[in-house]
Amino acid sequence: MENAEIQAQLEPFRTKWTAADAQHLLRRTMFGAKPADVAHMQTLSLKKALNELLADEPAPLPPINNYNDDKFTDDEINPGETWITSINYDGMNNYRRKNSLKAWWLGLMLNQSRTLREKMVVFWHNHFVTESNMVDNALMCYRNNALMRTHALGNFKELVKAVTKDPAMLKYLNGNSNNKKAPDENYGRELQELFTVGKGPGSHYTEADVKAAAKVLTGFRNDTTTFVSLFDPGRHDSSDKVFSDFYQNTTIKGRRGPEGEQELDDLLTMIFAQEEVARFICRKLYRYFVYHQIDADTEANVITPLAAVFRANKYEIKPVLRELFGSQHFFDATNRGALIKSPLDYTVGLCREYDIAFPDATTYVDQYGLWFAIQNQTANMQQNIGDPPNVAGWPAYYQEPMFDRLWVNSDTLPKRNVFSDGMTNGNINRNGKKLMIDVVAFTQSLPNPADPVALIDDAVRRLYAIELPDKDKQYIKTSILLSGLQGGMSDHYWTQAWQNLTTTPDDAANKTNVTKKLKSLYKYLMNLPQYQLT
Repeated sequence: MENAEIQAQLEPFRTKWTAADAQHLLRRTMFGAKPADVAHMQTLSLKKALNELLADEPAPLPPINNYNDDKFTDDEINPGETWITSINYDGMNNYRRKNSLKAWWLGLMLNQSRTLREKMVVFWHNHFVTESNMVDNALMCYRNNALMRTHALGNFKELVKAVTKDPAMLKYLNGNSNNKKAPDENYGRELQELFTVGKGPGSHYTEADVKAAAKVLTGFRNDTTTFVSLFDPGRHDSSDKVFSDFYQNTTIKGRRGPEGEQELDDLLTMIFAQEEVARFICRKLYRYFVYHQIDADTEANVITPLAAVFRANKYEIKPVLRELFGSQHFFDATNRGALIKSPLDYTVGLCREYDIAFPDATTYVDQYGLWFAIQNQTANMQQNIGDPPNVAGWPAYYQEPMFDRLWVNSDTLPKRNVFSDGMTNGNINRNGKKLMIDVVAFTQSLPNPADPVALIDDAVRRLYAIELPDKDKQYIKTSILLSGLQGGMSDHYWTQAWQNLTTTPDDAANKTNVTKKLKSLYKYLMNLPQYQLT
């Protein structure tokens, strides 16, 4: 069966590689498609573009103490130094450090390299959920993030093993208290239901399997001083564990002493022998990167061959992503503009596509403060990184039949519009430093800003994943760009106003008028439904 599945590989992308293709690829694999990134990727072949997106990169510098102020001082960690070397996580410094971590993480998304890493870190964070409010230890939360970052494009089976022993996960799903006298089923259940075989049509594990897995996992706990995990043989259930026919009636032989930890390897070997593991993860990847609906045709012609590639490559992630992003299916017109942007795609993508300027590391307090301001905006739109709503993650990634449509509702849509308007007006600020779209600079980056028709076409092409109807463009031109211009409603009056802006920049009245119209233009474009799509 598996050889036949590998034969049925996805049809590779063979169409001429265009800027629109590069833009689609980057919008899905990164947070926003920066014009410079699109231009760079278009100079490459798709194969070379995927090589860059799938490249490994060194770990980033860790988060720092940005939080010393008149009301609070971290006596242990100097301002500007990293706090991950500390073992003191009591009271206010723990709260401040968790906020520092969220700001730092948001900053990594804003400043991401041309790789998939940041998008995959969020994918795995949503898959292996922990909540910082429940873990309540900034160091363990940082180490959990670093674990996802290290394994983001690596081997899935190795990632599952690392997550199982991760201190944040042990605390979050009660693995820390799982012992032979009182086996806790929480992680043993989620390991199967949410992390590996899932609840799909081919998954039929039993309650007895949950109980047996819980016994296998007894003995792991956290050191309360160093916050690292360890295996305590005295807490481990060394009896044999028998599983159901879903797992071919496998028996994991009990081990005593330090060898009891090896039962985890036996458990993962048993689980990963099930073909449903590969299908379950490939479905999640598909919904995250391509489209929320998986019909019978997609299951047969996309998920099945992807799962075969996953198994054939011993659960390495990169070959699966290379196959998916290199396929004709990924670039089909029906899959473009088919997803509603997540709050992260919306906020971070806006900042990156408009090339918003943030303070640099020399003013790290303001830098972190403004990173955290964007994180707060994203959280207000119902995607609070570090704190998904529950162990299943954000509902938009799994809740049928709505999926990503859950991101936009009567509460969140107005907040999106307030955010985009605010970024046009410079409403987000700290210590006199504003985050603001430079509408003139952005317009200057378009190919022909002096022509109002071309300007609108190019702005739409830059900001939207789908086309805007001509009647809407005509309305924008007459009601926004040309309305009120000195001289009349002909296109050449905009051309003259734009040329005056560049040739006589000291003409304050003209500059104010042009800038005001450009702000109205981009506010209007970002308030239309098309801007919500990616």
